[in-house]
Amino acid sequence: MALPAAAGREDDGQFGTMKVFCGRANPTTGSVEWLEEDEHYDYHQEIARSSYADMLHDKDRVFKPMADAAVKIVEKNGFSDKIKIINKHSTEVSVGPGGDMQSYANILVTELFDTELIGEGALPSYEHAHKNLVEENCEAVPHKATVYAQLVESRRMWSWNKLFPIHIQTDNAEKIIVAPSEMENCPGAPSVYDIQLNQMPLSDFTVLSDVLTMFSVDFSKQVNSSPTYHTMQFEPLVSGRAQVVLSWWDIDMDPDGKIKCSMAPYWVHSDPKNIQWRDHWMQCVYFLPNEEPVIQGESLYLTAHRDDYCVWYNLHKTRLEKSKSNFHGERPVCECQAHLLWNRPRFGELNDQSRTEQYIRALKKVLKADSVCLCISDGSLLPILAHCVGAEQVFTVENSAVSHRLMKKIFKANHLEDKISIIEKRPELLTSADLGDRKISVLLGEPFFTTSLLPWHNLYFWYARTAVIEHLANNITVLPQAASLHMVVVEFKDLWRIRSPCGSCEGFDVHIMDDMIKHSLDFREAREAEPHPLWEYSSRCLSEPQLVLTFDFRKPVPQQPLSAKGSITLQRPGRSHGVVLWMEYQLTAGSSVSTGLVRMPEAQGECSWNPHCKQAVYFLNSTLETKTQDSPQTVTYALEFNPKVGDISMDFRLIS
Repeated sequence: MALPAAAGREDDGQFGTMKVFCGRANPTTGSVEWLEEDEHYDYHQEIARSSYADMLHDKDRVFKPMADAAVKIVEKNGFSDKIKIINKHSTEVSVGPGGDMQSYANILVTELFDTELIGEGALPSYEHAHKNLVEENCEAVPHKATVYAQLVESRRMWSWNKLFPIHIQTDNAEKIIVAPSEMENCPGAPSVYDIQLNQMPLSDFTVLSDVLTMFSVDFSKQVNSSPTYHTMQFEPLVSGRAQVVLSWWDIDMDPDGKIKCSMAPYWVHSDPKNIQWRDHWMQCVYFLPNEEPVIQGESLYLTAHRDDYCVWYNLHKTRLEKSKSNFHGERPVCECQAHLLWNRPRFGELNDQSRTEQYIRALKKVLKADSVCLCISDGSLLPILAHCVGAEQVFTVENSAVSHRLMKKIFKANHLEDKISIIEKRPELLTSADLGDRKISVLLGEPFFTTSLLPWHNLYFWYARTAVIEHLANNITVLPQAASLHMVVVEFKDLWRIRSPCGSCEGFDVHIMDDMIKHSLDFREAREAEPHPLWEYSSRCLSEPQLVLTFDFRKPVPQQPLSAKGSITLQRPGRSHGVVLWMEYQLTAGSSVSTGLVRMPEAQGECSWNPHCKQAVYFLNSTLETKTQDSPQTVTYALEFNPKVGDISMDFRLIS
C-alpha cells in the first residue's frame, strides 16, 4: 500500500515520459522504500483516495484533473455561461482587466476547513482573499465559525499521551516500571488528535466544565492570521484531574445564523438522535501539558492559543496578561522523543495493562533462568518484561536513533541500563560480537513496527527472524510462535459512505466526478485494502470470523507463496459493505493477541474492535442485501501472500 502523500516525479528525458516514485511500506525490510510506478499512478491514487477522504487538498500543485472535472460538471448542468473555473490557487488569482476576475467579488464562498478548523490554512487564505480578491463589505458563505471546548478527565484519553506505570507481578514481588521524568513533564506532540468522539462512551470520561465558547471568526470581515490567544473563565462542575480538552466547531452559513452546521458530539448536540455523520470533520482531542487537580467551584482560566495553522490549550489559575511579549504562548513540542516514536494509539496499547499481562503470562511459560533473549520490535517494553520475569540476558534491536535514545532513557529510569543491551542495528547486520558470542534461546516480538500501515506489515518480524537465523540456538523458542490472518464480512453504519457515489448534490449532477473516482479505483485502489481504526465506526458482522492464512514464525519465511481460496456464508441480514481483515498472534499454545475483533460478535452481529490498531478494510464494489436465512449469500475470496514482497494480494466477490 502506498503512502498517500509521498510521491515524486522524474523526467525520463530520452522519450519525454514521466516516471512516478511512490513511498511504500516494505514488510520484508521494515522500512519505507521508493518504487517506480506507472506515470498515471499518483493521479489515480489521489482521485481514488478523494472519494473517502471527502476532500482533496493539494498543497504542492494545482490538481488539474479535478479542475477539468469541475468544468465538465458545470457544462453538464448548463451553467457554462454563469460559472468560470479558474485552475489556480486563490493566492495566484489576478483581478482587473485581462485578469482571471474582471472585478472584485462581493460574495466569498469557500470550504477551507478541517477538523481543527484552521489546519488547512483557512486563516491565511481568507486574509489574502479579503486583501486582494473581494470588496470591503462583501458577504461570506459560510459567514462565521465558532470554536468550543470542554475540559474533561479521562484515563483512557490520557493514556494516549503519557506512559503509565506498568505493574509486573513476579514470584517474589511486584515490580513497577515507570516513565522517565523527561517523559512525565513533556508537553507532548504538537498535533491535534482528531477522532470520532461520537463513538466514545460517557463512561470513558468525566466532564469537568460546561461547554466554553473559546473564539469566533467572522469570514465576511478582514481575517488576521497572526498568532493570538483567547481565554475563558469558568468554574469546574466537579473536582477531578484536568487532563484533556475536547473541542469542536460550528459554522453559521448565513449572517442571521439560521442555517448552522455543527460538529458538536452527541452529549452536547442540540439534536443527538439526528447527528449528521462526517469523516472529513470530526472532533478534536487536545492534551494539556500536564494533568492538573481542579476543585469544584474554584475559578480557573482555559486559554486557546493559535497560530495560522494550529490550536493548543493551557489551563491557568490566573488570567494571562496580553502585555507580555510572548502573549500567544509557545506551541508544544515533544522533548522526550516518545511522542515522535509512538503515535497516540501506540501509547494506548503500551498502557493496556490486560494486554501487558498476556505477554507476561506467555513469558513466564517460555523463559528459563538461563534464557538469552533477543527482542525485535520498535520501541517495545518486552525487553523489560523479559528481564523482570527472569531471563538471564536480554538484547533488543532498535535500528533508529530516536528509538535507541528513548529506550535508553526508559531503561535508565528503571535502573536497567546495565541489564538490557540495546543494539542500534538492523537485524540482518547483527554479529556474534553484538550478542556477546552467545546464541539466542528466546526470540521476542510483539510484533510492532512504526512503518507498518496494514496489519500484515508487522510480518517484518518473520523476515527479521529469518535474517538472524545464524544467531539462534537449535532449540529456539519464538514468541509469538505464529500469526494468522482473519476476515469477516461487515455492514457499516456509516463508513460505507466514503466509497459511495454521490450522484447528485442539491440537484446538481456530479456523476462525472463519480465516474472519474470509479475509474481511478479500478486502476488499483479497488483491489487493495485500506487501514481504518474501526472502533470509531459502528459495524455489524454479517458472517462469522474466519481464519484464512497462517504464518509459522518457528520456521523461516518460505520461498513459495501462501494462498487461500474459498467462500464465507453471510449469516445475518444486512448490507455487505466490505471485508475486514486483521492479524492474530499466537504467543504460546492457548494464548493469542488479536489486532481485530476482541470478542466474538454478539447476537445481532455488533463488532468490538481492538482500539489500539487499525484494521484492513476491503470495500466491495457492490453490495447485496441479505434478507433471509433461507437463501444465504456468500462472499468468495482468493488471497495470496507473496514472500518476495511481503504483501498480500486479494480478491473478494459477492455471490447471490
